[in-house]
Order: sequence, then C-alpha cells, then structure tokens
Amino acid sequence: MLKRLSRSRAVQEALGLLFARYLGLVRRTNRFVWDPADGYERLVGATPIIGAMWHGQHFMIPYLRGPSDRVASLVSRSADGEFNAIALRHLGVRAIRGSGDRGRGKARQKGGAAALRAMVRALAEGESMVLTADVPKISRVCGSGIVTLARMSGRPVVPLAVVTSRRIDFRSWDRASLGLPFGRGALVVGEPIHVPRDADEAALEAARRAVERGLDLVHERAYALVGAADPGAKPRLTQQSGSPA
Repeated sequence: MLKRLSRSRAVQEALGLLFARYLGLVRRTNRFVWDPADGYERLVGATPIIGAMWHGQHFMIPYLRGPSDRVASLVSRSADGEFNAIALRHLGVRAIRGSGDRGRGKARQKGGAAALRAMVRALAEGESMVLTADVPKISRVCGSGIVTLARMSGRPVVPLAVVTSRRIDFRSWDRASLGLPFGRGALVVGEPIHVPRDADEAALEAARRAVERGLDLVHERAYALVGAADPGAKPRLTQQSGSPA
C-alpha cells in the first residue's frame, strides 16, 4: 500500500515540492563561496554547457543556476525519477526523461536514444544540460554517454561540485550527501573538456578519463573548502593529490 501511495501523482507532487523547498532553505542559510571566484561568470560565458555531476553529489547542483539561466537535466523514467523531475521543475530546471542501458541492450526501453537526441537539441537551442557522469551502481567511474553527448553537440563538459560543511552522508552505493542548513558551502567549477566532433575511440576514452579526473578534483577541492573529506573519494585520489595530472 505504501509503495502504491508513493507512486501517486499527488503524493509525488507534494514530496517534490517539499524537497525543492528544503533545498531552497539550505541554499539561503549557508554561506557559499565560488571557486574560482569568477566561476559563475565562466559558466555563463561558456553557455550552453554540459554540466557533469557525480551520483549522490547532485542534489544541490541547481544552486549553480542563475534566475534567468536555461538549464535541463537528464532524469530516469523510474518512479524515483518522477519525484526528482518534479523537484527540479520547482527549482527552475527542465527534466529530459531517459537513461543509459549499462551495456545490457535496453537503451530503447529506457529512452536513452530519444533522450540523447533531446539533449543535443536542447544544447543547440542554447539550453545547458546537467547530468550525472557515472552510471547507476558504478560510482565515480565516468561512462561514455556524457562524452558522446559532447562530441555530438560540440559543447564542452564542465565538472561541477556543490557541497556544504553540515550534511548527511548516506551509506548508499554512491555515498550520497545531502546538505543541512546553517553552515558553509562551496560551489566549484572545473576546467572545460572539449571533445572534437571527429573524435575516434581513443580520443573519446581520453575525454572520458579527463571528465572522471575533473570530477574527482572539483569534489576534492569543494570538500577541502568546507574543511571536510569527500566521503565518496577514491583511495587513489588521496594518494595522487598534489601530483601532476
């Protein structure tokens, strides 16, 4: 019964609105700093962009959006995705529904092919995209989807991180974090990664690795700015910190 109730449109609308309002409270009651200081201006100057996020660290990414910025996000077709799409709508972010197939040949059923075309079209029309770079259940390993989108659209991938000093760190597969009110926060913008339209398999793999490394670095930097360690960081990142890329 509870499962059926949670899938009710009215319940999802209410929960989505409540979550959006909660995120608004977190945004208003934390003292955020941009890194670099002109990070927002860099994003606006490069618009439209493909904003890259890690699963579990994506809840507060809408904080990077200005009031007039046009932004869309890839959201799965699952029941949880419906809740996320409603919350995003209240935060001014349009949802494009679909997801990848993780190599199981189910992209058509999950709407992956149609979603890819919709994202390319959105970027061509000047709307930025934000999406998680890692695929479900494989945390902090960048998939090929985001660099394929960059190649097809000609738009750069920009690694993004938003974290707060006060938060809840969950013991989920993606080590998700949710910010709490009344603390400090950091909004970190990484270096853009361009993928040539004629990129071959080797170039796409190099771009994929660059996105993965860029996301690791912006999260390491964001957590350092609030005096914490990234709860989902790879062990190798700590070992390589400070060494040449």
